[in-house]
Amino acid sequence: MAPILAAGSVIMIWAVMPFSPVKIGTDLSVGVLYVVAIGSLGTIGVLTAGWGSNNKYALLGGLRMVAQVVSYEVPLVLSLLVPVMLAGTMSMQGLVVEQGGMWFLLMSPVAALIFLISSQAEVGRAPFDLTEGESEIVAGYHIEYSGTAFAMFYLGEWMHAFVVSALFATLFLGGWQGPGATEVPVLGLIYFLVKSYFVYFVLNWLRFTVPRIRIDQLLSLNWKFLVPVALINLVMTAIVDRIVTTAIAVDPNASAFIQTLPRAGVLFLANVALMGVILIVLREVARRERARVEALVDEGVFSAPAVEAAPAEG
Repeated sequence: MAPILAAGSVIMIWAVMPFSPVKIGTDLSVGVLYVVAIGSLGTIGVLTAGWGSNNKYALLGGLRMVAQVVSYEVPLVLSLLVPVMLAGTMSMQGLVVEQGGMWFLLMSPVAALIFLISSQAEVGRAPFDLTEGESEIVAGYHIEYSGTAFAMFYLGEWMHAFVVSALFATLFLGGWQGPGATEVPVLGLIYFLVKSYFVYFVLNWLRFTVPRIRIDQLLSLNWKFLVPVALINLVMTAIVDRIVTTAIAVDPNASAFIQTLPRAGVLFLANVALMGVILIVLREVARRERARVEALVDEGVFSAPAVEAAPAEG
């Protein structure tokens, strides 16, 4: 049952994914809520696999998955609320249609970045692949599985990675939106696939270049950084968007791009200001941490790292 849940939960997400203006399985009015609910079923499959294997490494991998997914579900949902709030709908097709004038990536880059990091952790791929952790817990939750059952776990993982890419393209990159997509629906499908594969390339780039982090670092990144930033960004976007939409008059006869430009510009500047504040806070935290470590070294609690002398130039 666990392998079926791991793969089936990913396949069911495609039911509400808009491939083009006319190609969508079911355009639910609560499509975003459906995606979040169905995506959580994979966690049950992983926990069941780890618990039922009667293996300490599998159980540890399953428990890690629960801690990781439940934690990163919070900033993921908070970042999802931003495009829903900007579009005024939870329909996946409606979200794409509302990006006809401007992508939500340009209107809220902070939410897009949080979604990208949180979704990578939800998938459980490097640098967040602590549920498998070959160097620590052998193979994690599927150590006792082989054959078709093992293949279904990997099918679910790789499909989930592409589903996340398609979701990012739909929520923040305009989905099938592009020149001529409304008149020629096949172009919409091409735009959707190109955007999805680009995001998939970025996720694989991160996977092959960033080393695995520790479990304490993973949870600290979520609760001490991503969740507060996601909350601040959500409140800031709601306030700024409300002020802009009520204060700036828009010409109803103008194109969708011109109508969206003032709103998008103000939201983008607000996100840039937020990122500047975040960088200042991170710099201050890093400065205090360096001072604390240097003080411990001076007191003899820690020894200074040995540094090789550079070879003399002759």
